Amino acid sequence: MSVTREEYKYFSDITTRWSDNDIYGHVNNVTYYSYFDTVANNFLIERAGLDIHAASVVGFVVASECQYHSPVAYPERLEAGFRVNRIGNRSVEYGIAIFQQGSKLAAASGSFTHVFVNRQEGKSVAIPEIVRQALLSVTI
Repeated sequence: MSVTREEYKYFSDITTRWSDNDIYGHVNNVTYYSYFDTVANNFLIERAGLDIHAASVVGFVVASECQYHSPVAYPERLEAGFRVNRIGNRSVEYGIAIFQQGSKLAAASGSFTHVFVNRQEGKSVAIPEIVRQALLSVTI
């Protein structure tokens, strides 16, 4: 299955680190989840104005999955594509893909689900309207 750059609406640069590589000389599979988390939170901070330190409502990851299409390795510059696959009242499923810089095809792709919760109580709440509007701007 080919996943292309055109399927995503927001991009964030990611630089691989020496520690990302595993013994086989490529980025370890678990590291991609860190990349997914990075692009999702970059979007929420940059486009939705989320204050990750003081906001009363934050997103908790409840599910994630990834398919690997081709290896990447340190030192490479990557680009993470981001979109919203589904948005509900209290949760959102993101579609995320990792591209080698300038590549049209993804090296990895998957999804990442946030449930929005009240930081103090840890209980799910409605997605704040400002966040919802930002998410709707990248919904497929």
